[in-house]
Amino acid sequence: MKNKYHSLLAISGIALLAGCSQNNNGSKETDKAITPDEIKSHIAVLANDSLLGRKPFTAGETKAIAYISSEFKKAGLEPGNNGSYLQDVPMVEITSHPSETMEISGGKSPISLHKLTDFVTFSRREVDSVQLKNSPLIFAGYGIVAPEYHWNDYAGLDVKGKTVVVLVNDPGFKSGDPTLFKGDTMTYYGRWTYKFEEAARQGAAGVIIVHQTEPASYGWEVVSNSNSGAKLYLTQKDKHMSRCKVEGWITEDVAKKLFADAGITGDLRAIARSKSFKAVPLNRSVSLTINNKLKYSTSHNVIGTIKGSTSPGEYILYTAHWDHLGIGKPDAKGDSIYNGAVDNASGVAAIIGVAKAFQQAKEKPKRSIVFLAVTAEEQGLLGSEYYATHPIYPLNKTIADLNMDALGSYGETKDIAITGKGQNDLEDYVADIAKQDGLTTVGDRHPGAGSYYRSDHFNFAKLGVPALDINNGSISKTQGATYGEEKQKEYNDQRYHQPADNYSADMDATGMAQIADILYRIGTKLSNETTFPGWKPHSEFKAVRDKSLGK
Repeated sequence: MKNKYHSLLAISGIALLAGCSQNNNGSKETDKAITPDEIKSHIAVLANDSLLGRKPFTAGETKAIAYISSEFKKAGLEPGNNGSYLQDVPMVEITSHPSETMEISGGKSPISLHKLTDFVTFSRREVDSVQLKNSPLIFAGYGIVAPEYHWNDYAGLDVKGKTVVVLVNDPGFKSGDPTLFKGDTMTYYGRWTYKFEEAARQGAAGVIIVHQTEPASYGWEVVSNSNSGAKLYLTQKDKHMSRCKVEGWITEDVAKKLFADAGITGDLRAIARSKSFKAVPLNRSVSLTINNKLKYSTSHNVIGTIKGSTSPGEYILYTAHWDHLGIGKPDAKGDSIYNGAVDNASGVAAIIGVAKAFQQAKEKPKRSIVFLAVTAEEQGLLGSEYYATHPIYPLNKTIADLNMDALGSYGETKDIAITGKGQNDLEDYVADIAKQDGLTTVGDRHPGAGSYYRSDHFNFAKLGVPALDINNGSISKTQGATYGEEKQKEYNDQRYHQPADNYSADMDATGMAQIADILYRIGTKLSNETTFPGWKPHSEFKAVRDKSLGK
């Protein structure tokens, strides 16, 4: 207890020093409810080396959640989980060790694929070992069942005991037809997470995605690095036995060899997007063994609330993930602590600021406001997934999720970027505020990358809650478009998921305050309305929301 007490004292000291050392970012303070200096004071604490990169299950987690809880309490928030500011998030760490080779039998001649070079595989089943033994391979196109698009790659197909091979992304990507799915904008059906989920629902023994760089939006090295070594998952009552035994990826070159034997040649994507496409047996079988090492532990979400004055049973949710990558490979300067100042101390700092703004507002919100700082986003959006599947407040009474992740550190912008623009009515709230402030709104620069499915808001969208993720655009208010673009590129190239994502006293947090202020104003408006925002007609999340509301 003494060590923890001294740690918390040290953290508080850092906060005081940070608050005293702030500059005004070279501009006059505005009358916004959340100030840049306030945001920076929290980032200075959360991104300090003493928090060891805020990785779940470490001393850094203990310090981070203690600080956030204390700030929620200082802001006047009530504990959000039956008298506690914490929600336990039980997880399992699975280190999968596949066979060195994946054996493909049948066809013209047997093929041995090599681990990491040709394939990556893993299993989320909480067992010591899984095995595919001569499991027939079937090419199931994109591996999609999407009733609203009249699409079913599994129609008439029995895949029990078999392994499906599917393509990443969805049929609309680079099809030249903007009415096919959403054209070049990825739907959730295009995400690799969906492919694994659908194959499991269909009862397949294994599922293997064909990697292609452009539709995936990343190279093979990202796949191989991300899917080897230890991975965290939420524990499940069924120990993930409802998932496929084996999940994984193969390179495009390997896929072409397999498909050629079955008479499939040419543009794989064009073949699979044809309306006449039917799944094709590859006349080959796959054999593979995966040995798992299991380790169980518990992390924590942090949650605080403001009770609504007249409709306390309806909720506006603010989310930001508190975790980062911990201690890892040293950079050229010898720094090995991944502090995550922008990603995502900025978002946590912003929701603390929003919470304080609500408490200080003259008019109290009619609906309840919930502030949720979640764990293990960097491990696969796990903390938000746990809350969404174990909600403390019912999701069909949750009006919206307003998410903040990696806010821009390059100042205010004339444009506001809406992740996955075109999804739901919350975007109209952003547009209204942007118009009031003389701003414009823009969508994703690379819509085929599926950015809407890559942060915590997605887990709420997936279960029907209208979810919004916005950030600063690229046109700097003071320096112009070139400056904003350069700063975005500099961050992505030199600091994103690297030790260089550090706090600096001269960090420009005016853009962070700009986004926090917009989301505060949206939350204020939502909290005093009686209507529920919905999904746009062609959103893949509309049906589940309509069902939850009894429509």
